[in-house]
Amino acid sequence: MSTGDGRIAAPSRRICSAHERGRPTGSVMAPMSAGVLLYRRRGAEVDVLLVHPGGPFWRNKDAGSWQIPKGLIEPGEDASAAARREVEEELGIRLTGEFHRLGQLRQAGGKLVEAFALEQQVDIDAVESNLFEMEWPPRSGKMQSFPEIDEARWFSLSSALPNILTSQRPLLDWFADYLRIDDDSSSPLEQ
Repeated sequence: MSTGDGRIAAPSRRICSAHERGRPTGSVMAPMSAGVLLYRRRGAEVDVLLVHPGGPFWRNKDAGSWQIPKGLIEPGEDASAAARREVEEELGIRLTGEFHRLGQLRQAGGKLVEAFALEQQVDIDAVESNLFEMEWPPRSGKMQSFPEIDEARWFSLSSALPNILTSQRPLLDWFADYLRIDDDSSSPLEQ
């Protein structure tokens, strides 16, 4: 549901379980997620949007904890459709434009991530994440809700490198390659 200003209304506040968030549930197959590396151009500069995961595990962690907005691909769902849906839920905004496929990587925990790039300006002050629910504190029997992401931030490509999850760093290289092909220019990571 749109609010008329490009933001998505109430459905973006959906609460999902830890299972829906891609936690392994004993199956042999690795969970499959899809996400989008959003970017913007500021003259000759290019910035990428990374998000900081919400919840108690990520609290007080900064460098190496930022990532692209992403989420699980539902059975039978196309990866690009899942990426669009998940990013819209996590950021509470409507994505416009066509995706460019960056590639697929395996994160440290085993999850496969299909990643796309999309140029779009995002007002980070307007970001409103959906919620997930988990038992907290552990073994307390108490369920608490937390935002899927607790912050979104624009990073230059060079400052994104030490901040993004180590297992997602290849996305920045793939993105730089895409920009070189798209712009026929030198790598923004080398500037």
